[in-house]
Amino acid sequence: MPQPPYIRTKPLIPGPVTRRTILKAGGTLLLSVFPVLPAAAAQILAVRVWPAADYTRVTLENDSDLKVTHFTVPDPQRLVVDIEGLELNPTLKSLVAKIQSGDPYIKQVRVGQNRPNVVRLVFDLKEEIKPQVFTLEPVGTYKHRLIFDLYPVKAVDPIAAMIEKGEWSRADAPVGSPELPAPAPKPPVAATPATPPATVVVTPPAPVPAPILVPPAGPVLAQPTVPVPKTELPEPAPVRPDPPRVAAHKGDKGGKVVRMMTIALDPGHGGEDPGAIGSAGTREKDIVLAIAKRLKFKLEEQPNMRVMLTRDGDYFVPLGVRVEKARKVQADLFVSIHADAFMLPTARGSSVFVLSEKGATSTAARWLANKENLADAIGGVNIQSHDKQIAGVLLDLSTTAQINDSMKLGKAVLGEISGIARLHKGSVEQAGFAVLKAPDIPSILIETAFISNPEEEAKLRDNGYQDQIAAAITKGIKRYFAANPPLAKGRQT
Repeated sequence: MPQPPYIRTKPLIPGPVTRRTILKAGGTLLLSVFPVLPAAAAQILAVRVWPAADYTRVTLENDSDLKVTHFTVPDPQRLVVDIEGLELNPTLKSLVAKIQSGDPYIKQVRVGQNRPNVVRLVFDLKEEIKPQVFTLEPVGTYKHRLIFDLYPVKAVDPIAAMIEKGEWSRADAPVGSPELPAPAPKPPVAATPATPPATVVVTPPAPVPAPILVPPAGPVLAQPTVPVPKTELPEPAPVRPDPPRVAAHKGDKGGKVVRMMTIALDPGHGGEDPGAIGSAGTREKDIVLAIAKRLKFKLEEQPNMRVMLTRDGDYFVPLGVRVEKARKVQADLFVSIHADAFMLPTARGSSVFVLSEKGATSTAARWLANKENLADAIGGVNIQSHDKQIAGVLLDLSTTAQINDSMKLGKAVLGEISGIARLHKGSVEQAGFAVLKAPDIPSILIETAFISNPEEEAKLRDNGYQDQIAAAITKGIKRYFAANPPLAKGRQT
């Protein structure tokens, strides 16, 4: 019986069989048997809402980067946001309850699972908005953040806001030139004589009130010499009161004009950026806003001073926008208010800083400036839409004259603070603070105390100490203006 032919086969695995080869083959077999598990859905860790007149910000903090699409819908106005890779959780649902009735832009928000692995947010709006939706990488104590900034179509004008609050006279009248002329005594009403009488025009020339007719040879009489029926007298036009705090100084001679002085107060941090936090939980952003409001009240009690706050609530303002706001109102001074912090809790004392062109005057000043300049990263700035013009303000364009004027202001304020508080250093320090880089405004940054020092943290929380600090800064500003009166300049209001 013939033998079957011998067929020689090649080995399935060429070469010597090793342990690594067997493990690879086993891994391939497992992958072919078990399906690939879907990636775990992202988790929302916190939701925060920061309403303000400038804009409203909504923050979703999460454990990974998210893919987002958004669009607006008119009639009624809505913003629709779809977030992929997300499942509803109680934290995200809590966003509904965080919308305040006083929010200037958001009426309410609805949250739902639009389709598997996609959550939809619908913001019902009070007016048309310009949304900015962007993500932020982890920084500081924050994880990934998804940001919705809802801006009004027409940006808030700081001058218009001050007019609305009664803090800015519409004509910006200098001292001695009230916004409207005072009512003149009523002259007698008589038939027009053959020879035209002289006219008296009340200053200021613009707007020019109607000329007041008087007899050519006599003075204007307070009471008419001839009885006139009341029906023939015109109703007096309503007279608006003079702008507040515009009063002539008795010492002015030769028609010297003393104009209104505008001071920009900048409470540091705000919103997503709490600033330094003390051991008792005190947040810098809250303390400096309280001090700024006290300082504003005291300054506006002075003649010819008005104040613009770069923020008047708990919301974030980028460093460049703070400078730009001051320049828009043509501020005469810029005062940024902070509460210091250091790695060691023993550090203490108040400080005043101005900008430096050549580097910081000390290692501590450099460290502090670097920390304060991180505000944009922590507070959250949309880099893609950040106004290049505003960013350009932060370039080192400051002139030597501006820094010299800032030093004079800083010395005056530091001298007054030394009377009520311990100083960290007895002289004005310099460093590269971005918020001080307005090229045309004397600017200082005040560290009111070390919030990282438990004793000074307690002082910062005390209303009496806040009032003392505000009073000392007010005296310093008055001293500066007394020695360096501002030049007259036209204002486009």
